[in-house]
Amino acid sequence: MSTSQTQPQKISGELAAKRDQLLEVIRDYQSCAVAFSAGVDSTVVAKAAFLALGENAVAVTASSASLAAGELDQAKDLAALIGIRHKVIATDEMAKEEYRRNAADRCYHCKTELYSRMDELVDGLNVAVICNGANVDDQGDYRPGMNAASEHAVRSPLIDCGLTKADVRNLAANWGLPVWDKPAAPCLSSRIAYGEEVTPERLAMIDAAERFLRDKGLRELRVRYHRGDLARIEVPVEAIPQLAEPNVAEEIVRQFRELGFAYVSLDLAGFQSGSLNLGLNENAANANTTPGNLVQLQISPRED
Repeated sequence: MSTSQTQPQKISGELAAKRDQLLEVIRDYQSCAVAFSAGVDSTVVAKAAFLALGENAVAVTASSASLAAGELDQAKDLAALIGIRHKVIATDEMAKEEYRRNAADRCYHCKTELYSRMDELVDGLNVAVICNGANVDDQGDYRPGMNAASEHAVRSPLIDCGLTKADVRNLAANWGLPVWDKPAAPCLSSRIAYGEEVTPERLAMIDAAERFLRDKGLRELRVRYHRGDLARIEVPVEAIPQLAEPNVAEEIVRQFRELGFAYVSLDLAGFQSGSLNLGLNENAANANTTPGNLVQLQISPRED
């Protein structure tokens, strides 16, 4: 968990008004279950839900093969810090062929699984509303999961109150939440190029590769999986020279090959959240394209 800022920070009058509106909107729910991933967005919603509803709010975290190592423990720690009731549920999106085939609507099938499981809990948890952490900026990207939210009557209080990603981070800092500056951490399946099957083995490869790079001090990064067991590393542009240094590159290649990757590449365009969406078009659901701007760290095939 990030601890770079845990002291409450001041906010503008405009954001204070949005904060008050957020609490009022959630208070009107009377009770709610928050889809809680431990990202900054859902953490702010969970905090607001607890402030507005107390014991009538519960945070629900889904555990599955697509959850990166450490995220579940962080969710538990954050829920305890906030004081909100917390429930962990198992989801099995991997059992759905539509999810495994990894077309452009993969997120729809994942969220449908999550919200369906949460629907089953509503009576037992004694809550009236399910809500998520979608913010205003999420409306500008390709997010089929929002369709699943609509189908299950899931509320998005951050959107309803006009909170942007920057607003959410500032509000998290104001509330002293240690994830205020946490980089976005979407599920591991989002690293696999559209059209390439999602498997537990590939998810484990990606997770281990990203943990290896984080151990080198990197915070914002992605390891994208492409056809032929090719890893495409995205880091901020200023960090590219660090990874391209011969000794470091050799270590990365060796480690990635041990994990199962045959090829390792470094994207010269740098880190881009949602970069796999850039090539989406009408045919992208079943196509696999490898973006350009790559420098190959290793070009010989893995020895079996």
